[in-house]
Amino acid sequence: MGAKYSLLLLIICWMGCTTRNGSENLATQSLASPAKSESGEPFLFTTLDSTTYLSWLEKNGSKTSLKYSRLDGDQWSTPATIASGDHWFVNWADFPAMAVNGKSLLAHYLDNEDEGKYSYNIKIVTSKNGGTVWSEPLVLHEDKKQAEHGFASILPYEDGFFVTWLDGRNTMMEGMEEMKGHKGHHGAMSLRAAILDAAGNKLNEWELDLKTCDCCQTSAAITARGPVVVYRDRSDEEIRDISIVRYIDGKWSAPRSIHNDQWKINGCPVNGPRIAARGNDLAIAWYSAAADSAKVHIMFSTDAGASFGKAIRVDEGNTLGRVDVELVSRETAVVSWMEGPQIKAAKVHSDGTKGPSWTIATTSEARSSGFPQMTRSGNRLIFAWTDDQEKQVKVASLLLE
Repeated sequence: MGAKYSLLLLIICWMGCTTRNGSENLATQSLASPAKSESGEPFLFTTLDSTTYLSWLEKNGSKTSLKYSRLDGDQWSTPATIASGDHWFVNWADFPAMAVNGKSLLAHYLDNEDEGKYSYNIKIVTSKNGGTVWSEPLVLHEDKKQAEHGFASILPYEDGFFVTWLDGRNTMMEGMEEMKGHKGHHGAMSLRAAILDAAGNKLNEWELDLKTCDCCQTSAAITARGPVVVYRDRSDEEIRDISIVRYIDGKWSAPRSIHNDQWKINGCPVNGPRIAARGNDLAIAWYSAAADSAKVHIMFSTDAGASFGKAIRVDEGNTLGRVDVELVSRETAVVSWMEGPQIKAAKVHSDGTKGPSWTIATTSEARSSGFPQMTRSGNRLIFAWTDDQEKQVKVASLLLE
């Protein structure tokens, strides 16, 4: 009798933690989160051998800690601390990231140079032994300007790492008085990139675009031809569409818009694109509210971003953006986005067809709910987001057919 009762409880628990989605009858399964309360800003990374890592921030009084855990089946490893500090810049949209290249790990966080002002640095920490011991932090950029530096994307590349970020060194003139917020800007935010070795030492650095949107996330991918970066650009007329730059034959291409949205907005929408690559196949998802119509689109490329197919609309008419994307085959990607307070995902095919939407979770439209994350691990997708009510990072998985 006791065994039957325990089995019944187990079945009820499984059913309560599983949500059926769409006509494809896929199941979203909740995973026990390794993050404690007062956690947020999650980030997901999956290695080539399908090992998934989750990083996040936790607050404890005045101290902020960057932690991470590794997924083994449906269980997360005991959380480990990458770094901690009392004066970090913590932002709902500009979250830390990590990447893994063999036994080498690299992570970044934002450190306030002058507390109370928009002047912060990108700090890089590394581990050569799989995360057991982490290095002392290095500042990624070398301009030493009291300005904003952030929205970094990090990927394993050759024997080290590729990193790209938004850099504010041109926004402040020498000797000018800094002001809170963005009112102290003089020049424009720029896009930069670098190649680092496994210890975080810089091998090469480039300025890729002299004028970009101020606070939208960057996104990068490594194609068979080299790295590519997508980001929200900014024209002199305040058109803020998505651009791409490509590292081909040892040189960076000039910035080029991927789609003529013509979104004119006199301020940053804080909504960057996401890119995924397999070989020379690319998928890029992005948000735009041109002509006061909010939309999420995706485009595919088969030549490492040299050309693209048509833009395919993904959302259902009430989107906040906050997108992510993963390729599941040459012709198919999964896009995630926020539809009001709901975190949605759907398969989209390069021929323009779209599968049914899946509701992954319901959170909040508030900024404090952050940017939901998605990664592919083998034949399933892993999702992470911040539960705005419980103030905790939550995690779920979705098994792909």
